[in-house]
Amino acid sequence: MLLPGVKKMNLLGRMEGKYRKAILALFDLLCLAAVDALFYLMARRMHHSIPVDDGAVYLFNSLLLVVGMFGFRAAFGVYRTVWRYTSTKAYFSLVTADCLGGVAAVGMAYLFRSYQGIWHFLTVASLTALTSLMARFSYRLLYKKMQREEWSNPRKNTAIVGAGQLGTLLANDLCSNPNSEYNPLFFIDVDPGKIGNTVSGLRVVGGDKAPQFIRDNEVTDIIVAIPGIDSENAARLYRRYTEIGCRVKIYDRLTHEIAGSRSGVIRNFEIEDLLFRKPMKINDQKVLDYYAGKTVLVTGGGGSIGSEICRQIASCGPKKLIVLDIYENNAYEIQQELLWHYGDGLDLAVEIASVRDRDRLEEVFRRYRPQVVFHAAAHKHVPLMEHSAAETVKNNVMGTVNTADMAEACGAEKFILISTDKAVNPVNVMGASKRMCEMIVQSRGDSATSFAAVRFGNVLGSNGSVIPLFKKQIAAGGPVTITDKRIIRYFMTIQEASQLVIHAGALAKKGELFVLDMGKPVKIYDLAVNMIRLSDLEPDKDIRIEEIGLRPGEKLYEELLIRTEKQEKTENNMIFIEHDTALSRAEVARRIRILQEAAAGGDPDRVRSAFAETVPTYREPGTVNGEAEHSAEMQTL
Repeated sequence: MLLPGVKKMNLLGRMEGKYRKAILALFDLLCLAAVDALFYLMARRMHHSIPVDDGAVYLFNSLLLVVGMFGFRAAFGVYRTVWRYTSTKAYFSLVTADCLGGVAAVGMAYLFRSYQGIWHFLTVASLTALTSLMARFSYRLLYKKMQREEWSNPRKNTAIVGAGQLGTLLANDLCSNPNSEYNPLFFIDVDPGKIGNTVSGLRVVGGDKAPQFIRDNEVTDIIVAIPGIDSENAARLYRRYTEIGCRVKIYDRLTHEIAGSRSGVIRNFEIEDLLFRKPMKINDQKVLDYYAGKTVLVTGGGGSIGSEICRQIASCGPKKLIVLDIYENNAYEIQQELLWHYGDGLDLAVEIASVRDRDRLEEVFRRYRPQVVFHAAAHKHVPLMEHSAAETVKNNVMGTVNTADMAEACGAEKFILISTDKAVNPVNVMGASKRMCEMIVQSRGDSATSFAAVRFGNVLGSNGSVIPLFKKQIAAGGPVTITDKRIIRYFMTIQEASQLVIHAGALAKKGELFVLDMGKPVKIYDLAVNMIRLSDLEPDKDIRIEEIGLRPGEKLYEELLIRTEKQEKTENNMIFIEHDTALSRAEVARRIRILQEAAAGGDPDRVRSAFAETVPTYREPGTVNGEAEHSAEMQTL
């Protein structure tokens, strides 16, 4: 059974259906006729002030007004507008059409020698336009009232942070949308010119008074509607209002337009929104154009970083893209994604191969002869590599040697190694292996192939990273496990990491080590707290956070990648070049032999001893952790 409000709205809906334009035009015509008749009666009473000599001529001039005004209304699309969803532009079009229609009627009256003065045309055109506007405003108010009568679902009391254009757009949408679950009560803003006033019918409250207003009005939801908000402010607002007990969401403006007005979406905060740094975006067309028309090969192309590199390279229009990976499921997934997105527009090849298999690599490189090689294939899990240290040498070190040799042999232009911040003064086997890979790259400055390495920190959401682990633990009801409440890490998104790699590939010349300014470090404990709150749960109440102790090869902090006094800035102020004295090929080959001999026996301790001998900056984790409190990185918190 339909509610009364629903019946009324259905009636209005039918009126706005098949005969909407005709009904609206007839209504406007009646309004014009009524205004015109009233003016005629007034003119007859004030004959000396407003002369009307001939009724037939007056009627003819009235017809000219109808032709002029309705002609321009048709030209301006006034009757194509659905007025219950209209914008200011539509009202302006109506007024403009009537003004021009009145002027046109005056011109036609002169042409037909029926002109009796300006007052007839001016008054009737103005009052008709005003009547039409009032009728449309009244219709919109009536429609909204009927909508509210129809709403039967309970709505959440909501405050909107940001009383600017984006917040106003959101408030208007929530107030008029019958399907909305939010009931906006007031704005929160820091602009003194807005505080205490009203915007879109809602009061604007200062940030200092917001907590009291939230409690007094039983607000349960906060929506942040600030365009281009940076991560630091987003994290601050998120913490502030979640601590009050509100659910905090963010309103994102979409890039496309719907029905002439910008649209957006209310979504939950994501952990990327709460990073303490603004995500870097590289949109250098010259850099992207470098890859157009080139054959590009990505090892580890099915992994987190490798697959994102493949996506971005595919968008540059390469001649051919080769995805090489040992894990067939990952390779299959990125293959299907790229085929679905690009179809025949991308020449794509997928090769299942291990970088440890030199003969198989040689076969692939000879077949495709790539011009650019991104080497992302590697073991990266720190505790596992401590246990299986020999495998780290075989896959990370020897895999890099094999891939670099094949790139040189086939005449590749560029070879880009994916490295890590764990290679800076490494305390674990994985970090030491990556430092050795950097040394391999740097030793090839005499090659016709340009070798370079890219070093960055932890990648949000990558396979084996802390974010997916925390998500699984939260979904399972906890506990969320962290190794140490003091531990800090630098984070970046997969997109940022891949953009850095792509950028470095275009800039690389000879042996550069590119590093990214990672901004401020993040406490893993804070990350766990934020992720629990993002799930609408309370840390140590709904989900327990458990400290389990440092794992093998783990240190409390990763060292700063950027020390500006020692590094050269590129044209991008977030990308630097590390200057390091390169070893000779012969010296690097000697050190590789030491590692190979140690790995042959499979003894992890012997491999660690070999890394201590071949990587001078390698240190024991216990020593580094004992000095952590005095480090520059820990002092930044």
